[in-house]
Amino acid sequence: MPDMTLKAHGAHHIAPDIHGQNFWAIDRQFQDLLSLYMEPALLRHMTPHFDRLGALAGGRLDALAQVADKHPPVLNPRDRFGRDEDWIDYHPAYREMERIAFEEFGMHAMSHRPGVLGMAEAAHPLVKYGITYLFVQAEFGLMCPVSVSDTSNYIIKRFGSDALKKLLLDRLLSQDPATMLKGTQFMTEKAGGSDVGAIETEAEPVGVGADGVERWRLHGQKWFCSHADADVAVLLARPRGAAPGTAGLGMFAMPRRLEDGSRNSYRIVRLKDKLGTRSMASGEIILDGATAYLVGDVTRGFKQMMDQVNLSRLSHGVRAASMMRRCLNEALAAARGRRAFGKAIAEYPLLRRQLMKIMLPTEQALSMYAFSADAMGRANKGDKDAENLLRILTPVYKFRACRDNIPVASQALEVRGGIGYIEEWVTARLVRDAQIGTLWEGTSNINALDVVQRAVGKAGGHKTLTAALKARYEPSGSLPGQYKGLLGATLDRVERFAEAVASDRKHEKRARLAAGALYHAASAALMAWEGATLGALPVSDGGGDARRLLLSRLVIEHRLAPQDPLSLAESPWEQEAMDLLLSDAPVPLAKAVALLS
Repeated sequence: MPDMTLKAHGAHHIAPDIHGQNFWAIDRQFQDLLSLYMEPALLRHMTPHFDRLGALAGGRLDALAQVADKHPPVLNPRDRFGRDEDWIDYHPAYREMERIAFEEFGMHAMSHRPGVLGMAEAAHPLVKYGITYLFVQAEFGLMCPVSVSDTSNYIIKRFGSDALKKLLLDRLLSQDPATMLKGTQFMTEKAGGSDVGAIETEAEPVGVGADGVERWRLHGQKWFCSHADADVAVLLARPRGAAPGTAGLGMFAMPRRLEDGSRNSYRIVRLKDKLGTRSMASGEIILDGATAYLVGDVTRGFKQMMDQVNLSRLSHGVRAASMMRRCLNEALAAARGRRAFGKAIAEYPLLRRQLMKIMLPTEQALSMYAFSADAMGRANKGDKDAENLLRILTPVYKFRACRDNIPVASQALEVRGGIGYIEEWVTARLVRDAQIGTLWEGTSNINALDVVQRAVGKAGGHKTLTAALKARYEPSGSLPGQYKGLLGATLDRVERFAEAVASDRKHEKRARLAAGALYHAASAALMAWEGATLGALPVSDGGGDARRLLLSRLVIEHRLAPQDPLSLAESPWEQEAMDLLLSDAPVPLAKAVALLS
């Protein structure tokens, strides 16, 4: 007997969302790319973990994230005796998400030691960022504490003295809540955000303790401190009498509590009331002679900090790819599940075009994740070419993917319609959280300038990138020669443009255009190789889907080629490509190749 309650109240007219689905199982593109980039034995080992996290992300974790977003952390400045204890209360939903991230999956530790998730060695970047990709589809806010813990561990492991590592590192890399220390970075000040050299916090030496750790005292304020109550904060400060600018900055690790358990001499004076990432505590810190441990060379703090920044930037690109995937899947569910004027809204031409505007940047960002993580894995093993490649990929990826995330989230909300604006649905949170990617670890301008002035102008990274991309697709026997010629001409044109912008400061205003062009050309080349390779594989081996070839051509035509906005000219191939891409069925290689010409 039909449920008349649903019909009476019209609930059956509301399109479903994707809550309750396994975000790994439904993501064929992610699975396909891992089969191309990840070593087979490692992929076999990780698949059950990806599947388990995919189920959590679509179910329990998604539900917890919705609750935590509505119950942000609360700062308690003083205890009942009037003592400045300044502790933060979190909702139990947030604490459970912490348990999943830190204790169950070891996301903060997996790239620094073996043993996490049963891996015999430290996690390959494809694994670490793959776990991030699945997790963030449910919860973005907690990824900041996870990421800054991960990068703090990296900094102390790489630059800390043996005595400092002995004091902190085992606990920073622990998954045991009884011993674990969580890390963060406090960098931003009122005087210095992007202009790090304007930092005013001062440091004065205390001496070397019996444990061999060099201690300093810090005086000043930090203005935007995410993960405000972390156990250890890595920060920059200027030793008294040191040179101005970035050259005079040292790096320090400041514990929340001292070795005897007493509270360190700094206060969390306020939590930020933020547009997004509401589940996570960001605050303002006053340092009143706080004890801190010197990290590395006191004259090289800024250079050491940039290693952390580049790791965080790559993480932001992956987080943007993750949120865009959630946006795409939500938009498809809404479009296929909502009927208007007698048919599903996914059948209407304007809506189909809108879905493609969500899909294209989503798939670009996924390809850039796989390529960047692969390069990082090789760089970690001492490959200098991969290291140079990663140097340009990181700011290029962070710049464009985080910018794309904002319109993608807005488009997904619009597909959902008016209820997408209601906080009961995930789309409202996706729109709010998307904004932060263009702010943390450098604004779009800062990242674009890093691409053009440093990665291109000083390191010649654009040539390294072009060579690496051509080495991928040129040997392919499945790509037509004519299309290889188009890819090569596109890459060469973008390379010349980036070099011209870098060569003269009068072109600085085009830095964002150059950074974006490098991203689009790279993703087009990657998707061409990926689509041709996957399409040529037998279906029995998980292949047979060449859809990324079609996406490659769409990138070239819509994100790199000139357009007449008032032209009524039709592209017959594009309509057929759109039909194939909006279907879940694999795209045969022969069909994709035919549509390239």
